[in-house]
Amino acid sequence: MATWVLSQCGLKPLPQTIPRSQLQRTPTKDNRCFPSTHVRTADLKLRPAGRPRGSLLPTRVSAPLRVSPTDEEDDAGERRKQNGVVVSEEGGGGGGGEEFFDPGAAPPFKLADVRAAIPKHCWVKDPWRSMSYVVRDVAVVFGLACGAAYLNSWVVWPLYWAAQGTMFWAFFVLGHDCGHGSFSNDAKLNSVVGHLLHSSILVPYHGWRISHRTHHQNHGHVENDESWHPLPERIFKNLDAITMILRFTAPFPMLAYPIYLWIRSPGKRGSHFHPESDLFVASERKDVITSTVCWAAMVGLLVGLSVVMGPLQLLKLYGIPYWIFVMWLDFVTYLHHHGHEDKLPWYRGKEWSYLRGGLTTLDRDYGWINNIQHDIGTHVIHHLFPQIPHYHLIEATEAAKPVLGKYYREPKKSSPLPFHLIGMLIRSLKRDHYVSDTGEVVYYQTDPKLGGGGSSSSDAK
Repeated sequence: MATWVLSQCGLKPLPQTIPRSQLQRTPTKDNRCFPSTHVRTADLKLRPAGRPRGSLLPTRVSAPLRVSPTDEEDDAGERRKQNGVVVSEEGGGGGGGEEFFDPGAAPPFKLADVRAAIPKHCWVKDPWRSMSYVVRDVAVVFGLACGAAYLNSWVVWPLYWAAQGTMFWAFFVLGHDCGHGSFSNDAKLNSVVGHLLHSSILVPYHGWRISHRTHHQNHGHVENDESWHPLPERIFKNLDAITMILRFTAPFPMLAYPIYLWIRSPGKRGSHFHPESDLFVASERKDVITSTVCWAAMVGLLVGLSVVMGPLQLLKLYGIPYWIFVMWLDFVTYLHHHGHEDKLPWYRGKEWSYLRGGLTTLDRDYGWINNIQHDIGTHVIHHLFPQIPHYHLIEATEAAKPVLGKYYREPKKSSPLPFHLIGMLIRSLKRDHYVSDTGEVVYYQTDPKLGGGGSSSSDAK
């Protein structure tokens, strides 16, 4: 009734905002900062969706055209929004109106509801099973290297580079599990295996582990996220021409990871190798030094091997596969947070919560590569509960889908090789450039100079 009265007076009802408290966590040396199976809902300080406290104030929102109805639609009828679905009621008839799902709306479920839907055995970590994947991958890596060196044919080398680069990426994913603590419950085992795997592919294990923890703690937050976060407009407009090309023109963004390890992303400072970096607190500095020393030892080993076998042979056996691995890493991690056909929200301020941020991530299907890369494409549940072992992620996701509803976006089925994702990557690089400097729920906007004539203001509300 109140809505009808306001509409007759030519006024629009103020939008309802649902404040959400941010998670309160203290970073620790291990991964206890992530939600675990033993954490109560109250501990996460997530307030159930409902009526807001205090007076209703309009939230500044930058929204995409495909998600929220425009002002012109108000003339056609009233709108109702509930649990992320906007319904426009046309005219005075009694029929239902058209529904629009708003991914930026607070979900009708809580993190505890998703957790409760996942079978208990999915949380169990089996160190023997985890180690079996390590043994398998190590055997494949050495087998590929020996075979390529023995055949030494320019017909074989390109196939070897593609295969070995993919296996280096598989190494990274297993070390990634060690960093999350999903490899086993033994912190020492996780650290040893993580250092061996990541150092072998020139990744500083603890430096990366700590920054990746920050990524998970702040996923979907414009300013606080660490990995492939959007640039606010003020930073984007000040990028120099070279940085603009490297950031938004394929294939250059797919070669960014080594640079990120040294200098992070635009607008952020610090290095994954330096113990005094802004990334780390004082208690983590010894860990960072340990990982940097291991990284340096691997560099020394590679220099020695280049002397023994020659730099060209080392380039063929290790150098080119390393860059294939880098491309896999940037390709996969970028598409887990970008490239959906409907633009997805990013948050700041009171609108951000651990749950809402995690729901902006995307699952991807990589065809035959899924098993090789240890199902890292099953990413939504991994982001919400990173302590679940990779070999339980598919089952956990299927169990959680009924709870997630439209907040889970089914990935497009892949052919044996995921060539379809290349098109998604290129489209995203052409349209996802920056977000508004203001607003607590924002969406990517497009710079016409980079997006082939698209409007930079078309995604703002």
